[in-house]
Amino acid sequence: MSTLFFDLDGTLIDSAAGITRCVAHALDQLRFPVPPEPELRRWIGPPLRTSFAPLLRDPALVESAVEHYRDRFETHGWAEHDIYAGVGEAVEALHVAGFRLAVVTAKNEPHARKIVAHLPFGHRFADVVGATPDGRLSHKPELIAEALQRLSLDAADCWMIGDRHMDIEGARHHGMRNIGVLWGFGGEQELRDAGADHLVAAPHDLHAVLAPL
Repeated sequence: MSTLFFDLDGTLIDSAAGITRCVAHALDQLRFPVPPEPELRRWIGPPLRTSFAPLLRDPALVESAVEHYRDRFETHGWAEHDIYAGVGEAVEALHVAGFRLAVVTAKNEPHARKIVAHLPFGHRFADVVGATPDGRLSHKPELIAEALQRLSLDAADCWMIGDRHMDIEGARHHGMRNIGVLWGFGGEQELRDAGADHLVAAPHDLHAVLAPL
């Protein structure tokens, strides 16, 4: 049976509040102006260093920003999220159908594990693969490669499910089938432009795409 890799932010949980507040906190600590909310939402999905770098333009400042971000995320941000309606039921249905499930996210792995452990359906995931604190693993192609190696899987037997172009591009890098979800932060055009194999509008639609397997 196939293994399904789920992105975390924008796919399983709406984490906008926690992420944007931690970004604002980091910039405040560095005495940088905080961008408006729509711009802050662009931090959801990419690695932190990728998002901070164009704004701060100094590797030392970027590392300081990441540290400030993680300080607040550890105490407050990790819990500032909502579970998307229907996601829990979809995860349970896919588990019952026999799929192996895992989380593959650009979020710092210790934080991702903490979040998933507190989800009511978190125990359904065989593993949580996330970014390393030093940034060695931070982009989706690398993270998917790590998940494949850690779980001893072939990309041909897996699917990537996510809401941003990074999820789709990471899957395509490995020749992996993929599904773009429309309830997250990317949107239909972004996912189509990235080359998504399938698009689903609601969590219960995942089973319809995957049931033929």
